[in-house]
Amino acid sequence: MYNQHLLLSEEVRAALQANKPVVALESTIISHGMPYPQNVETARACERIARENGATPATCAILGGKLCVGLNDEQLEYLGKAGHKVAKVSRRDIPVMIAHKADGATTVAATMILAALAGIRVFATGGIGGVHRGAEVTMDISADLEELSQTPVTVVCAGAKSILDLGLTMEYLETKGVPVIGYGTDELPAFYTRQSGFAVPYRMDTPAEIAAAIRAARELAYPGGMLVVNPIPEAYSMDKAYIDGVIAQALSECEAQNVRGKAVTPFLLARIAEVTGGDSLASNIQLVYNNVAVAARIASEV
Repeated sequence: MYNQHLLLSEEVRAALQANKPVVALESTIISHGMPYPQNVETARACERIARENGATPATCAILGGKLCVGLNDEQLEYLGKAGHKVAKVSRRDIPVMIAHKADGATTVAATMILAALAGIRVFATGGIGGVHRGAEVTMDISADLEELSQTPVTVVCAGAKSILDLGLTMEYLETKGVPVIGYGTDELPAFYTRQSGFAVPYRMDTPAEIAAAIRAARELAYPGGMLVVNPIPEAYSMDKAYIDGVIAQALSECEAQNVRGKAVTPFLLARIAEVTGGDSLASNIQLVYNNVAVAARIASEV
């Protein structure tokens, strides 16, 4: 559907017009999730992996106030070098970014919106946001969860980031009626690790099974999306007790420095990477690659 604010790359437009598989990719992971140059290298590798698994990649961002779906190499490089100078954009920010003709890196929620506007049904990311620890006091709940309840895009991730309250995140998703599907697992992955101790309601072992559920939701005109949780590859999974201790240390420092709002997740991820000597960043990159490959296979079956 035509939208004056939406700008599709020629590759993405051609794929959608030909009804070929397309996978949306976010840009916050480029500007806010990793340091340069690993962020740009990761973004390029994600696009390559999507193609190798049969789908056209559509990295999303806001550039000059345009909702861009599908970026060229120069745009990826710009986002990576600009880093935190580029705004981190969620649902609430999109109209303002358009009005100001500004640049922004899209979060999970914003990427879902751009993907839905373009007609893309599947989106791969690292981990979704969720209910933050202490949310019963702060009410700090990611807009990603609300977006999953209202925007018809399937998100493939390695679970919610383990810096969050995973139990409350699962409860919130249940309340909002979001189907959570474990890809080859009965348990919610915890981003850096394969287990969290929380069961998922559904397990599916093939991309075709997941694609069938996506088609059924579309045929029923369900308003929301689905969450596919895909465990980090075994070789890159970190020891749960160790990473939990690192996260606890990072959370304590976050509180002591009074970091709030959008700044919390980038602060924690950067601190965890520093404490682990880069091991967490390597795990982060590998789980993203794994998610992109699975998302592309699902998109090929939808």
